[in-house]
Amino acid sequence: MSAETINKDILRGGQFLVKETKCEDVFTPEDFSEEQQMMKEAVKEFNDREIIPHKPRFEAKDYALTEECMRKAGELGFLGVSVPEAYGGMDMGFVSTMLVCDYISSGTGSFSTAFGAHTGIGTMPITLYGTEDQKKKYVPKLATGEWFGAYCLTEPGAGSDANSGKTTATLSDDGKTYKINGQKMWISNAGFCSLMIVFARIEDDKNITGFIVENDASNGITMGEEEHKLGIRASSTRQVFFNDTVVPVENMLAGRGEGFKIAMNALNVGRIKLAAACLDSQRRILSTAVNYANERKQFKTPIADFGAIKVKLAEMATSAYAGESASYRAAKNIEDRIAIRQSEGNTHQEAELKGVEEYAIECSILKVAVSEDVQNAADEGIQIFGGMGFSEETPMEAAWRDARIARIYEGTNEINRMLCVGMLVKKAMKGHLDLLGPATAVANELMGVPSFDTPDYSVLFAEEKEIIKKLKKIFLMVAGSAAQKYGAELEEHQQLLIAAADILIEIYMAESAILRTEKNVKRFGEEAQSVQIAMSKLYLYHSVDIIEEKGKESIISFAEGDEQKMMLMGLKRFTKYVNYPDIVDLRNEIAEKVKAENGYCF
Repeated sequence: MSAETINKDILRGGQFLVKETKCEDVFTPEDFSEEQQMMKEAVKEFNDREIIPHKPRFEAKDYALTEECMRKAGELGFLGVSVPEAYGGMDMGFVSTMLVCDYISSGTGSFSTAFGAHTGIGTMPITLYGTEDQKKKYVPKLATGEWFGAYCLTEPGAGSDANSGKTTATLSDDGKTYKINGQKMWISNAGFCSLMIVFARIEDDKNITGFIVENDASNGITMGEEEHKLGIRASSTRQVFFNDTVVPVENMLAGRGEGFKIAMNALNVGRIKLAAACLDSQRRILSTAVNYANERKQFKTPIADFGAIKVKLAEMATSAYAGESASYRAAKNIEDRIAIRQSEGNTHQEAELKGVEEYAIECSILKVAVSEDVQNAADEGIQIFGGMGFSEETPMEAAWRDARIARIYEGTNEINRMLCVGMLVKKAMKGHLDLLGPATAVANELMGVPSFDTPDYSVLFAEEKEIIKKLKKIFLMVAGSAAQKYGAELEEHQQLLIAAADILIEIYMAESAILRTEKNVKRFGEEAQSVQIAMSKLYLYHSVDIIEEKGKESIISFAEGDEQKMMLMGLKRFTKYVNYPDIVDLRNEIAEKVKAENGYCF
């Protein structure tokens, strides 16, 4: 473990809400090592050479091309970045895994889905839960692309309720094999996979069990036709049917009834990697839109010079910047937590599992925020292209269609919103996170007399950081009061949970952008970071608006009388600026920069 990891204060999952993070303690894309920069360039070069020139073939459902590109990615080592060296991988660490996923995913959603499904949920359950024999037998083939993996969890009646699957596994009389029977659907990579992680129920077990199943048509495995989808058109997606499929008992993954745990932990990693997979798509969407806006003239003027277009360019750049900032912040937290656990004697498997699980809240936050931002970016990209944006001849409509799935898989955004608040409350109940103390302090503050002193906000981000603190108080005020009122029944109040989640998401994303910029101002100077400062301020301004709206909605839904009045006054107090930023000026500064650079340049 590095001296840097030991010396910095690494917050535990969810603690960003109750503890202040120093900018020196966050990791930013500007902190990539030389090795990571080289990997980034190699992946970008692969994307530019093998994926992007063939976009029309992917859109025409060329499934064979997706498989061919996956093999090439395997030959270059990209499929084994996170796999330990002992099993044929590069063992490069969590940030590098995110980086590869980020820059390899923007050519087309079809390849991105195949890559994500294989390297994540197709390989990882074996590296993290497999026995030594299972890992030696299967992981080297998966790491090199000799074999491809798929993940069979979803069923016609089991989507968000993953543990309700009807697929069965029955032990043979001699106790040597299981027979699997059932149907799975929406299985990515099904058309060309060599093995599948299959979840089935043994007898009347409460929880499902995971199995490693080799794809052999002579063993009762049949496939439905390729699904015809709105987007990710060349991603192989099929139904898989198991009819007395025989699986050796030694192919059970982890223990009996532990499949649900495997599924949930695999999804945590899948969520943060899905956020990474949307980042370069945002950059490319913006760059394509800027390029067009600089060239397209109306009324004898490039449309990029019009204020209505500048708004879009500035907002797209700002969302991409915040998404990058938050994703790599969390990725490094996970990497550091894994290193700490390994230094304490945990195995690679235990360390990685617990390291990711620690930040499950942040993984859900990122999945929601970045998947929605990439969809918004593609939508605005179509708008900037105007009528041409609606045509298949231009790249925007495919980007929009591909982006749409990101809000559904790895757990829908609705499920993830409820999860991130639910997990936070559970952490507090287990004593892993003190929410009660800070929530009580906020309640006491609301009863007291507010200060009317004029604070000194002359230092960069002084007011913004004070606002972030106040926004955290809003979440504590809302979530604390709601938890007190509803107790264990809180999870039944889904609209309240979703509103609270939006407050939580905005806090994490806005704070991440500000911390990244503050760190880089100290390194590179304020002038060099002037546009990043503008983006950080713009993102926070929008976050305050969203939090005010969601806070009001929440308070009105469960509080009444004097309590409601007091909380609404607190909300007003906590969302008030002393010096409002000039949003038009901020947007203009950001838009002028991306116009001049003809693309995303941060």
